[in-house]
Amino acid sequence: QVQLVESGGGLVQPGGSLRLSCAASGSGFSFDFGSWYRQAPGKERELVADIFSAGTTNYADSVKGRFTISRDNAKNTVSLQMNSLKPEDTAVYYCKSRELTGGVWHTYWGQGTQVTVSS
Repeated sequence: QVQLVESGGGLVQPGGSLRLSCAASGSGFSFDFGSWYRQAPGKERELVADIFSAGTTNYADSVKGRFTISRDNAKNTVSLQMNSLKPEDTAVYYCKSRELTGGVWHTYWGQGTQVTVSS
């Protein structure tokens, strides 16, 4: 059973920084694909950033140049460095991954971590 656990959320002032981490547990699982999503109150969950098996990354336009997704294979974690935070970045942030097992894609989500940007 694969579990993803996020950490690093909290309250930060506009212009500040936070670093979110997502740790994976589960026999044989590796973070070949990692994503961060977020969901603000009253809004749909949206993609923030992806990192793929080859190391390529993808970002939502709203966070380009401010957020950086990375992966630590040794620790089996995916992180999201968030700089120049804005009030509109306030949301619950979720980690997501997937793996191909027995010819079937399995998708995993973390429980979410709250990020609040406010003065």
